[in-house]
Amino acid sequence: MTKIKDKRREKTSVATEIDRLEERRTRCKDNLDRVEFRSRKEKLSEKDRQDLEDEMTIINERVLKLDKELQTLRGENRRNMLMSVSLLVISALFYFVFFYNDEDS
Repeated sequence: MTKIKDKRREKTSVATEIDRLEERRTRCKDNLDRVEFRSRKEKLSEKDRQDLEDEMTIINERVLKLDKELQTLRGENRRNMLMSVSLLVISALFYFVFFYNDEDS
């Protein structure tokens, strides 16, 4: 099952993966907000309150993990963009040197 997910992720673009992780992060944040609201507004037993705090801890860990993955993917996206721009500049330079200068002669 994990290998299938990895192969599927290899076929997706970095931007698509960033969007997917941002959506997951948003859902985690919404869940965290709901749990925090519930812990403040409801009168809970000590066990229920502890369960909610454990759930909040787990959700916070997920959010931190997603933030790290997003940071990595954004860095990769920046690197890909810089590579694309540099290839465009090199292509324009070659065009100018080889084709544009030939027309002037």
